[in-house]
Amino acid sequence: MSECTHDCSSCGQDCKDRKTTQKAQLNKFSKIKKTYAIMSAKGGVGKSMVTAQLAVLNRREGRSTAVLDADVTGASMTKYFGIKQKAVGDGRGIVPAETATGIRIVSMNMFLQDEESPIVWRSSLATGAVTQFWTDVCWGDVDTMFIDMPPGTGDIPLTVYQSLPIDGIIIVATPQELVEMIVSKGVKMAKMMNIPIVAAVENMSYYKCGKCGEELPIFGESKIEKIAEKFDIPLTAKIPVSPILTSACDSGAIEYFDGDWLGELVKKL
Repeated sequence: MSECTHDCSSCGQDCKDRKTTQKAQLNKFSKIKKTYAIMSAKGGVGKSMVTAQLAVLNRREGRSTAVLDADVTGASMTKYFGIKQKAVGDGRGIVPAETATGIRIVSMNMFLQDEESPIVWRSSLATGAVTQFWTDVCWGDVDTMFIDMPPGTGDIPLTVYQSLPIDGIIIVATPQELVEMIVSKGVKMAKMMNIPIVAAVENMSYYKCGKCGEELPIFGESKIEKIAEKFDIPLTAKIPVSPILTSACDSGAIEYFDGDWLGELVKKL
């Protein structure tokens, strides 16, 4: 265990000297009814793609929707939604980009001259940027906000869970032997932060044959139901391996994807 630095904002330990972390104040021209964080303790599981799908399906339900891209050094939301505009502001604060169907988005890529430029920051700068996305952005009236988290259980997830009013966490995993360990890390962190896990999504769950329609578990048998039962996670969903879906993300056309794998989950959020 590392020596205490007395900086409770970047520490997950529970001790007698712990100070209550002050909640970040939402921009005064904004009102957000529900906020969900999409996380995984491991990278490369498709967490950002799940976030984008949730936002699109939520908007199709007629709800005003926003996405806060908290993956500062690996931001991808602008790419998925085909957003080219840079960040601008007015007297109310930073103005989020708005997609073709009206989803409001703020991502670090909007602040870069070139979206392919790396962000080489220490964690204090990255966590500060995420907090400013909450305090300085004029989101307006939003029914549901989805926060695309960076992978892992480090400084940014800790800052988000301690500083923002998160209504629930959605964990993303894939059907592999490590899934139980990965989900367990996320569940334990959520319990430390006193935030409920509302759903678990298994990405790359199967491949559906275009000729016969058979669902082939090319990355191993699904474990999501058993894992959800073990950790008492109420909702689950499975997303197949889909070249069409991947192409939609790569071309900035995620809003037009055809698939309802997360539809029932979205309706219950």
